[in-house]
Amino acid sequence: MKINIVEHPLIAHKLTLLRDKNTNSPTFRQLTEELVTLLAYEATRDISVVPINIETPVSKTSGYELSAPPPVVVPILRAGLGMLEGMAKLIPTAEIGFLGMIRDHDTLQPSTYANRLPEDLTGRQCFILDPMLATGGTLIAAINFLFDKGARDITAIAILAAPEGIAAVEKAFADKNLPITIVAGSLDEKLNEKGYIVPGLGDAGDRLYGVV
Repeated sequence: MKINIVEHPLIAHKLTLLRDKNTNSPTFRQLTEELVTLLAYEATRDISVVPINIETPVSKTSGYELSAPPPVVVPILRAGLGMLEGMAKLIPTAEIGFLGMIRDHDTLQPSTYANRLPEDLTGRQCFILDPMLATGGTLIAAINFLFDKGARDITAIAILAAPEGIAAVEKAFADKNLPITIVAGSLDEKLNEKGYIVPGLGDAGDRLYGVV
């Protein structure tokens, strides 16, 4: 498994604004979109391409295009929806599926309540979008779900990650030799007793869309 904590001054700047408790929801959504586009640039370094021949206005040349079948972008509902636009701007031809997963506040264990994905993901590159990699439970469940459907390799993009979450994912797949990559904008200090990332940014879903 590959772990990439992206260090970039623009990411650090936007993350600081995102963490600020005084940042309102419209600004939070805009910052999230911008951050995901920056993170997605790193996350797609190994995206599959094939060579093609084209003609410029001057001469013939060769280049590359995304290979078929197209990648699948999978936001984890609901907070992952706030990351979708930033990813779609970078890969507009990607197909989009949805996983609805919720973490129990007492047990911190995830459960799936919605699945809008192709039945067969054989040969597909999948990109999971979830703002917070906290305990790792939701991401582990999502990765297993996608590999069970035939996904070829999986990259998870998170705005923030906790050391406990990274360790949990590494442990869960340590002996499976699966192509998994985690890309995050920051590796934060720890989880608190409620399973929230510290210093974190609070509940990403609530800050994106309000308390429901």
